[in-house]
Amino acid sequence: MKSIKQIKGKALPLGLSNVDTDQIAPSDAMKFSKRGNFSDFLFRDWREDPEFVLNQPEYKDSVIILAGENFGCGSSREHAPWALQDYGFRAVVAPSFGDIFKNNCSKVGLVTVEVSETTIEELIRLVNENPNIEFNIDVEYKKLSCGSFEIDFELDDFTRYRLINGLDDIDLTLRDENLINKYEKLRPNYLPRMSLQN
Repeated sequence: MKSIKQIKGKALPLGLSNVDTDQIAPSDAMKFSKRGNFSDFLFRDWREDPEFVLNQPEYKDSVIILAGENFGCGSSREHAPWALQDYGFRAVVAPSFGDIFKNNCSKVGLVTVEVSETTIEELIRLVNENPNIEFNIDVEYKKLSCGSFEIDFELDDFTRYRLINGLDDIDLTLRDENLINKYEKLRPNYLPRMSLQN
C-alpha cells in the first residue's frame, strides 16, 4: 500500500444514502476471490442509466465521492472498496459508513472521511455549482478543504498511522518479523512451522 498524506482532485456528488456494498459492486464480483480490475463492476446496474451522475462528463476523473449517510452498508466483502479504488476513487466523504466497509477501506488505502449532514450538503452544493472545484483531504492534519471551505475531521490514530505510512495488514505484521522468527525457533519441531525468510 502506498503512503497517503493528501488527496487532491475533483469530487463526484453522489449524495445517496444507504448505498450498500451490492450496489457498489454487484454480487457478480463475488465470482473472483483474488483482486483483479473491478472498475467495470462499480455501480454497474446504476450506470445503465445515462443520467446517473457517474456517467456525466463533467465529473470525469473525480477522485472523491460525496455520499449520504450509511455508505457501504451491507455485506463484509472487500470487492466494494476494490471497485471504488480500481475506478480511480481515493476517498469517500459521508456522514457515516458501514463499519465493516470502513474497516476494509482502511486496509486497502481508500480514505473515509466522516462529516455532518450539513457539511455534505454544502460540499455537494459547491460541486454542483462548479464541477471542477478542487478538494484537498489532508490525512496527516485531518483537514478537508474545498475553495474557501475548510473543516477538521476525525480519524483514529491507528488508521491515520497506517495510511500515512502505507501499511496494509501484511506490512503491519512484518514489523514484528524478528519476534515472529524468534517465536518460531522456540516452538517444538513437531509443531507446524512458518518462516518469514525467503
